[in-house]
Amino acid sequence: MVQTILGAGGSIGNELGKVLLDYTSDIRLVNRNPKRVNSTDILFPADLTNKDDLFRSVKGSGITYVTIGFPYKTKVWKENWVPFIKNVIAACLEYKSKLVFFDNVYAIGRDNIKHMTENSPISPTSLKGEVRAEVDRLILKSIEKDNLQAIVARAPDFFGGSIKANSILMNLVYNNLVKGKKPQWFCNSKVIHTMGYVPDLAKGTAILGNSPEAYNQIWNLPTDSEKITGEEWINLFATAMNTNKHYYTLPNWLLKTVGHFDSVMKELAEMNYQFDRDYFFDSSKFNSYFNFTPIKNADAVKQAIEQMSKPN
Repeated sequence: MVQTILGAGGSIGNELGKVLLDYTSDIRLVNRNPKRVNSTDILFPADLTNKDDLFRSVKGSGITYVTIGFPYKTKVWKENWVPFIKNVIAACLEYKSKLVFFDNVYAIGRDNIKHMTENSPISPTSLKGEVRAEVDRLILKSIEKDNLQAIVARAPDFFGGSIKANSILMNLVYNNLVKGKKPQWFCNSKVIHTMGYVPDLAKGTAILGNSPEAYNQIWNLPTDSEKITGEEWINLFATAMNTNKHYYTLPNWLLKTVGHFDSVMKELAEMNYQFDRDYFFDSSKFNSYFNFTPIKNADAVKQAIEQMSKPN
C-alpha cells in the first residue's frame, strides 16, 4: 500500500519516512524537490498549493500524511492553510485515502495549555491559532459529515531529528551554548514547557496511521511525562555540553518592542502565552493504548546534541 507524505523533507517528514519503512516499501515523498530517505522511496515533485498537483499527489495513496510547514508568517498561513487542507480533504475523499494530519497545539489557547489533552477545547487566542483552529474544524467536520477517515495527531514544540530545522529550544539554547554565549528563554523560565522529541513524534505518527482503530480521533503524540521548566531544559543542555548554566530571559515587553523592528520576533510575539505560563502536553492516552514509553528528556537532549555534530 502506498503511503504518501505531503511536505516530505522537513524534520518530521524526514523521520516519518524512515519509520514508515517498517510498514511499507511504497513510500511517496512529495514536495517541490523531494529527496530519498530510503532507497525504495517514490519521489513526487509537486507544488502543494496547486490543486491539480495535490490531487495527483494523493491519488493511489492508502494513507496520506500531512507534515507540510508553511513559512512562519501569519499572512502566509491565512492565504495557504485553509485552501490547502480543503484540497487535501477533497482529494482523500475522492481517492479513498486515509488522512493523518500532523498538527501543533496553536488551536488551544491561554490557560487551556496548562494541561493539554485530547479533550482540551479548541480555543485559539492568536491569529495563527485561529488559522489552525479552522483547519482542525474542517477535518473534524469532514469526519462527521463526509465519512472521512482521518486522525489529528497533535505535537507540542519539538526538537531533534536528523534535519537541522528551526526549533526554539535548539535556536535559543543549543546554538548559543555552542557559540559560547548565554542561552535564552522566552518570558518565564520557571514554568513548565513540554517539548517533543522528533523521532518519537514520527514513530507515533506512523503507529497511528497504521492502526485502523486509531482513526476519527484526536491523539496527542508521545512525549515524556516529566514536567520540566525552561530553566531545567537549559540545565540539561548545559550539563550534556559541559558548559556554564547561566542564561537570561527575554521578557514579554522586550519581544513586543523588538517585534516592531524584527519580522521574526513580530511573528513570535503573539505566541508569548505559550511561555508565560505552564505548557504541559499530556500524551498518556497514546502511551497507555500503545504501551509506548517515550524517550526521557535528558536522553533526548543527549541524542539531539550528538545528531547536531553529524553532517546533513
